[in-house]
Amino acid sequence: MTWLAWLIPLLAAVVVLGGLFLVATANRLDRLHVRMDAGWAALDAALARRAVVARAVSAVLDGDGTGLRVAAERAEGASRAEREVEENELTLVLARVNRTGLPPALAEELTDAEHRVVIARRVHNDAVRDTLALRRRRKVRYFRLAGTAPLPEYFEFAEPDL
Repeated sequence: MTWLAWLIPLLAAVVVLGGLFLVATANRLDRLHVRMDAGWAALDAALARRAVVARAVSAVLDGDGTGLRVAAERAEGASRAEREVEENELTLVLARVNRTGLPPALAEELTDAEHRVVIARRVHNDAVRDTLALRRRRKVRYFRLAGTAPLPEYFEFAEPDL
């Protein structure tokens, strides 16, 4: 009976410590999902700002700005599934804009908006990478610690030459 008196508390301690470990992992995964959502919100805001600046640039360019304005409107109005393609198109159209013909303040604003998009995309993709790394672990999959949260996705498009 002595071995049973030692075995039950030992098993209870293992179960409690294992449960605490799983709770800590689930909490970390939740924080990573929140970080990823915040990264997407920042990226979305940076992309929207770039589209607004692109429309302002298209207003300054007389006849040459119609394609830029259309690309900016399509990128801003695209659903999340189509957003990468539209933002990529806007990046390529912006790369063809001659910035020396723009007012210096507007050219500087466009460059700043592009820098912010690049930084926000990197922050978002870093959060996605960290979340996916934790979600790939066996303990997260076996105990279904991610719940019903959708699998995060990277946001990829051609970075402008800054």
